[in-house]
Amino acid sequence: MTELTDDIILKVVSEIHDPVTTTDELIPSGETSSYRSNPLKLSEFALSRKDPAYVGRAKAVQKAEKARIAGEDILEALPELKDIYDAIRSNFDIDIKATQIGSTIFAVKPGDGSAREQAASCQKVLGGLANIANEYATKRYRSNLINWGMLPFIYKGELPFANGDYIFIKDIRKAIIDKASEIKAYVVNKGMKEFSLQLGELTDDEREIILKGCLINYYKG
Repeated sequence: MTELTDDIILKVVSEIHDPVTTTDELIPSGETSSYRSNPLKLSEFALSRKDPAYVGRAKAVQKAEKARIAGEDILEALPELKDIYDAIRSNFDIDIKATQIGSTIFAVKPGDGSAREQAASCQKVLGGLANIANEYATKRYRSNLINWGMLPFIYKGELPFANGDYIFIKDIRKAIIDKASEIKAYVVNKGMKEFSLQLGELTDDEREIILKGCLINYYKG
């Protein structure tokens, strides 16, 4: 898992407006019990009870990030990014080879129920880079996101984005290091519409884990 880059591009691949989303809805328990030691297979069941199309959408975005890491043609992996890059470049300097591409979900209040980390890890296995929520149902789920290097964004109010939209965040590493309370973000395919995200309170260790890309990288030093 790679370190967080200076800037990031997120594609919203699921939008859940239920008052609460349980960990069992994020990754079901019963039918996945035989795959607990196989994270790739387990991830195929992510959000299967809430949004069956989620896995395919996330994998499509992940192809672009895998191509970027391998030094291959990102646009060949995900052609729709051409218009996204063009829109961003009209407003900001961006090095596409050094800009992480990941997926994100929006849920009103995710993570209720059990503390199993697979609710977060399966998203990361599929290329998830963040969650956006009005609030998090449990501290444990939010901690699991952080430990897997995912940004636990908070947004309250009418959503400026929808499923399928792209979000660009400039200088995200700097914002985390500087402990910024507000982080500017832009809905790329909606005229670079600006809005603000928050990360809530983070300890110094949590910030370092996110910057490193995950808890495993943090322990590696």
